[in-house]
Amino acid sequence: MESYKDQIKQDDKVDIKKFIFKILANWYWFAITIFISLALAYYINRYSDPVYRLSVTVLIKDQSNAVVGGVESIIEDLGMFRRGRKRVVENEIGIIQSYSMVRKAIEKLDFDISYFSIGRIRTSEIYNSSPIVVEIDTGHVQKYNQMVYISLIDDKEYKLEITEGNKVSKKMKFGEVFEDENFKFAIFKKDSENFTSIKDKSSYKEMYFIINDINSLTKTYRSKLSIETTDKKSTLLTLTVQGKVPEKEANFLNTLIDVFVQSGLDEKNEITVNTIRFIDAQLGNVIDSLKATEDMLQNFRLSNKIVDLSFEGKALFDKLERLDNEENLAKMKLDYYNYLRDYIIKRQDFSDVIAPSIMGINDPLLNSLIEQLSILYSKKKSFEIHSTSKDPGLEQVNSEIQSTMITLRENIENIIQPAEIELNNIKKRIYQVESEIAKLPVTEKQLINIQRQFELNDNIYTYLLEKRAEAGIVMASNIADNKVIDYAMPENASMISPKKNLNFIIAFIIGILIPLLIIILRDFFNDKIIERKDVEDNTSIPILGAVGHNNKESELVVHDKPKSSIAESFRTLRTNLQYMLKGKEGCYTISVSSTISGEGKTFCAVNLASIFAVSKKRTVLLGLDLRKPKLHKELKKENTIGISSYLIGKNSYEEIILSTEIENLYFLPSGPIPPNPAELIETEQMFGLIERLKQDFDCIILDTPPVALVTDALLLNKYADTNIFVVRQNYSSKSVLKFVNDLFEEKNIKNLCLLINDIKVPNYYGYRQGYGYRYGYGYGYGYGYGYGYYEEDDKAPSLLARLLIGLRLKKKSS
Repeated sequence: MESYKDQIKQDDKVDIKKFIFKILANWYWFAITIFISLALAYYINRYSDPVYRLSVTVLIKDQSNAVVGGVESIIEDLGMFRRGRKRVVENEIGIIQSYSMVRKAIEKLDFDISYFSIGRIRTSEIYNSSPIVVEIDTGHVQKYNQMVYISLIDDKEYKLEITEGNKVSKKMKFGEVFEDENFKFAIFKKDSENFTSIKDKSSYKEMYFIINDINSLTKTYRSKLSIETTDKKSTLLTLTVQGKVPEKEANFLNTLIDVFVQSGLDEKNEITVNTIRFIDAQLGNVIDSLKATEDMLQNFRLSNKIVDLSFEGKALFDKLERLDNEENLAKMKLDYYNYLRDYIIKRQDFSDVIAPSIMGINDPLLNSLIEQLSILYSKKKSFEIHSTSKDPGLEQVNSEIQSTMITLRENIENIIQPAEIELNNIKKRIYQVESEIAKLPVTEKQLINIQRQFELNDNIYTYLLEKRAEAGIVMASNIADNKVIDYAMPENASMISPKKNLNFIIAFIIGILIPLLIIILRDFFNDKIIERKDVEDNTSIPILGAVGHNNKESELVVHDKPKSSIAESFRTLRTNLQYMLKGKEGCYTISVSSTISGEGKTFCAVNLASIFAVSKKRTVLLGLDLRKPKLHKELKKENTIGISSYLIGKNSYEEIILSTEIENLYFLPSGPIPPNPAELIETEQMFGLIERLKQDFDCIILDTPPVALVTDALLLNKYADTNIFVVRQNYSSKSVLKFVNDLFEEKNIKNLCLLINDIKVPNYYGYRQGYGYRYGYGYGYGYGYGYGYYEEDDKAPSLLARLLIGLRLKKKSS
């Protein structure tokens, strides 16, 4: 059991080694794919439009948390305030990312028109550096997102081209208005003094611009705006955008965050602004009344020559003036209460309600309820940005608004009745004073009435000015709840694409993976016999030996190159055959066949016959492939007569036996192709021919036709002492072995053995053949063992030669 496990481990090691050598043998493909991948990565890095990331940081103040000091941190650690803080941050994120907020920012920027420079390879946007400025007529229809091409000619002219819709191609002067059904604009030089030097730059010679749709632009920037918190416990937000022009993206971020901060401040000042607007409207009416009464008073004094009132009239006037002021204040309060009651009934929120303190009302409960409602409605707006109507938080806020609204209405109803009683009492007291004034002389009485109106308007005017000044002070003292920590700066932009180092790493990995994957897939789908192990794993038939790849022009390698590794492999085959036929006396009869044509059976047969002849054995080679004779071509003989003509009695035995240039080797050609080869082989003449050849020769080699194509080889099996079945590396499929196994198991062929032909074993320098395979199989495929031992083993080829060999641009030396 242990030895079996050791054998498995040994096989795994051998497989790993073979896979490594296979990779090393294809090193040139790895080098090529890596070079191409790196070149492509360089091209991408060099010519891709860079994409930059910019960010801005803002602090969101959480005013909903009233707990301070150490108690706050303790409760927060228990998780009681963290949820509320998270809600505040989420609300502010929703406000920043809202369509209205992003649109306000874009409308403040000069994003209406985008300019682009056309280069040889890429086109890039030129923001704030365009040599031209396009002014569009906002009252005319403009076609959005269509490219309008500009070619600068000189300081006065340019060429205008529109390739879509109504095509246009014309020369125009700077400042000249272009108008059609889709556009109306004029193009001006941005910097007239330096225009020539800017125009001559190659990057500005060809340009185009597009008119942007603000709605589409807003959606684009909303989609690429990313907002994240720096920490779960903090309210610091980081706003990030990505774009190809750092200056443009920085301007957008900074403008957006300024708009957001200002909107919070504007919302905070909204009540004060509404109050000032109300006071300004009242002041306009009072000023007119004040001026009219002032003129009336002056004219009355001049016409009646009265400078001042009598002592009694002065006392009554002061008393009446005091009561008028009280009446006015009481009326203002009552009017405010009625305004507030109507406001509650008609309006939906408290964003623009006038504060009671501005009207001189110092009711603590009323002020508290209105402030509370304003805060609740602000919370409701925040919830509605990114919450559904069934959100528990939104439902809680609505419930609080409803209860607070009921309390406020009850409070107002309770205040209105006492205010009305107070106003009626003041009116009664005024009536009493007016009765006393009626007893004064007519002139003095008239003066009192006119002066009364003047003083009343003057006091109201003074009062309103004081309240307006107070509201202005309140608005000026307000500061934004949110604060910008870091603005976006173009010089701090980080390039996120292309990632040059990562691209080179990926390219290098791809350069390795592509040929590696090809090798793996090729091996996986390859059904050919690749190595000796493929044969051993699929059949139990003994392997006679292996013959290396023949890269010589001659097929008679044993004769022409006796010291070659192939010749040595045939000597090994001869020895192995002698072991197989040990005890056999007399002539050896050896049959050589294969499954299909092209597996090298004729090559093996002629060289096997030659190696027997070289060993001083009289050897005869029979070309028994009567259907497709080929053997005579290898030996450079005629095929006009041969075995087929002998079997039909046309030629004699002596006539068909031909000598060759190899000593002790004789040859029987196939002869003319007969119509019935199988019947001729089964004749008595064939049997007699073999018997006579056994008497005259020491060894008979039968070159038979392919077994899978015709049955001739099976018919000749009875004449052979051993049958050699040739399979070819990288040519014969593994299904051949199944066919041979069937023949072997059914015992249709006796003494069957396999010969592996055309062995190519890769190493660092190309291929090592025959002898290296034969002995290197057990020792790691040679590694150069025996290098220089055979006559073709010259010095190792140079690096350039190995590359050319790998690319199949140069033949391996013979």
